[in-house]
Amino acid sequence: MFDVHAVRNNFPSLKQTMEGRQVVFFDNPGGTQVPGSVVDAMTRYLFQDNANHGGAFKTSRQSDAMIEEAHRAMADMLGAASPDEVVFGPNMTSLTFTLSRALAHWVEPGDDVVVTRLDHDANISPWMLLARDRGANLRWVDFSTEDCTLDMDDVERQISGRTKIVACGYASNAVGTINDVKTITDMAHHAGALVFVDAVQYAPHGLIDVKALDCDFLVCSAYKFFGPHEGVLYGKFDLLDRLPAYKVRPAKDRPPHKFETGTQNHEGIAGTLAAVEYLASLSGMTHPGMSRREHLMSAMKRIEDYERTLVSRLITGLRQVKGLHIYGIQDPARFDLRVPTVAFRIDGFSPRRVAESLGDRGIFVWDGNYYALAVTDRLGFEDKGGMVRVGPVHYNTEEEVDRLLEALNRLTSS
Repeated sequence: MFDVHAVRNNFPSLKQTMEGRQVVFFDNPGGTQVPGSVVDAMTRYLFQDNANHGGAFKTSRQSDAMIEEAHRAMADMLGAASPDEVVFGPNMTSLTFTLSRALAHWVEPGDDVVVTRLDHDANISPWMLLARDRGANLRWVDFSTEDCTLDMDDVERQISGRTKIVACGYASNAVGTINDVKTITDMAHHAGALVFVDAVQYAPHGLIDVKALDCDFLVCSAYKFFGPHEGVLYGKFDLLDRLPAYKVRPAKDRPPHKFETGTQNHEGIAGTLAAVEYLASLSGMTHPGMSRREHLMSAMKRIEDYERTLVSRLITGLRQVKGLHIYGIQDPARFDLRVPTVAFRIDGFSPRRVAESLGDRGIFVWDGNYYALAVTDRLGFEDKGGMVRVGPVHYNTEEEVDRLLEALNRLTSS
């Protein structure tokens, strides 16, 4: 059994109230709440170990040890072969731009760079600018407007012997679709191209295994999986080792350090380590000798199973709201192809009005395009306020889903 009420006790922010009722955080696709252990880890670091890297004294050595352990923790979370394949940075967007600059040496005029219309713009604009600067062709993969799934036939059409980079998302931050990253990677590698995966939206909901995916690079954001505002990049070691890094001259020239430019956000890295440890603690397993990776595998399966009940209840209820239209997979038999991020519009109500109405009732959701500009543009909603987005995670409850549905039914009946 997954005890969601015990889980919620880990999150101080969930106790906030409006007009005597606890607020509901369904804005999770834009950033999750953090458990107290993450706050404690960041505070403890700043109180006890706050020092720069590489010093010959106690606090610097302790700080370096924490950073090394954080690299190991993220390698466990992502299934990487080595902590040297993990790079920390300020956020996913900055890391993607940094890597795209390094990969510019891989692209020549006339080459192709492939992106998808289902992605967050942070996995489009860096590659669009790379293509522009290098005289390469930017090729777009379309998605079905019927269920918002990626057109895999179009993926195959867009990849050719001229393709150098294929950028795709693991899960859509707008409509929740999980993409077949393994098949895309196989297609790209067959053509000799590198694959870059945005796993920001997938990371809180499912287990990532970069070795099984065989992707070349993958990014995620700790603040989307119950940590602080910190970005994480995975890259195959031989690629990171060969790629040029834009850094100051005294900096180390081996991965991952050569891509971790300047003094890092050490307290953010401490919080990221704590977030991984928190997720591992949800495994429900107490067998001695279990590795952190094994605990994470168990924990993410429990999260996935629990969230499946939430999204089923959510979509079933949304489909009964008058004038409401869901964009994305709605068939319960296909819920394994989506995360619980759900987007919708309601006839006669702008997305902002819906979000404001819910917010006034203590239910927090997003509206607009959430930087998934290509999605809202393709669906025809970019100049109409985008969509409303609701995103449960494992600390949300069925009662909170029912409260949302009640509020929407009241709004549409007024």
